[in-house]
Amino acid sequence: MTLITFILFHIVGGDPAFQLAGKNATIEQIESIRIELGLNKPLLYQYFDFLRQTVTLDWGRSWSTQQKISNMIFDGIGPSLSLTVPSFIISFFICLAIALFSTFKKGTWIDRSITTLCLALMSVSFLVYIIFYQYSLAYKLGLFPITGWDSSFSGRWAYLILPWIISVSVSLGPNILIYRTALLDEVFQDYVRTARAKGVNNKVLYIKHILKNALIPIITIVVMQMPFLITGSLLLEAFFGIPGLGGTLIQALNNSDFPVIKAMTVFGSILYMLFNLFSDLLYAVVDPRVELK
Repeated sequence: MTLITFILFHIVGGDPAFQLAGKNATIEQIESIRIELGLNKPLLYQYFDFLRQTVTLDWGRSWSTQQKISNMIFDGIGPSLSLTVPSFIISFFICLAIALFSTFKKGTWIDRSITTLCLALMSVSFLVYIIFYQYSLAYKLGLFPITGWDSSFSGRWAYLILPWIISVSVSLGPNILIYRTALLDEVFQDYVRTARAKGVNNKVLYIKHILKNALIPIITIVVMQMPFLITGSLLLEAFFGIPGLGGTLIQALNNSDFPVIKAMTVFGSILYMLFNLFSDLLYAVVDPRVELK
């Protein structure tokens, strides 16, 4: 992962010194930047230095702001989690409840209507949600601030309600359909037919048995979304001025701040691998047939 990231930024991505210096820079100015940033050293040396930074979580300083990148990441985690975690929890329970209800009503007009609505919601761009809600709820009705941020713990929530609404709205379509598919896979299993033949109440069957056995694919989906809770939402943070990791990455991309972009890429990859392992461990908790060896 570190090798691919290094190759993408240092070989495929071109000369960072040339991009920092600008189109009108002289050869001497470009070379001076290369020496200052250590880009004149052999690529193998630069890669092992990048590997050392990854192991120690010390990626040096930003080229544009001169801040320590580790401090920038640490400072951005709080705002990102404030944005993503509440909306994620709300979305999970709403989507699971609707998916369970849709599965319970499978084949009826209610189930078909929910499926059609989910497909319609999925076809709408994330940007459309942001612009529509900002214009209607914040600008026209004045219910929420259009943009802004309060760094205090008590003051930030007023700026987060509208992003939460948008985040939940965006997630409804795909998550309901995914959870519904996982539940339907269990509905047609042999143990469900046996339970029905024994006269088990339908509601008890769905909640106690079908939902429990459908949790493995649902856990996989939910846990694999968690790294993105930490790294934040790029569009929401950019549009609402939230100083999280997503906003940090957008700013780094605009400034061609390669150390920050590399650090965020590696940081996100590490989180993805850790949560992937965590989802495997959770299988043993949910399903007694799975054993850890």
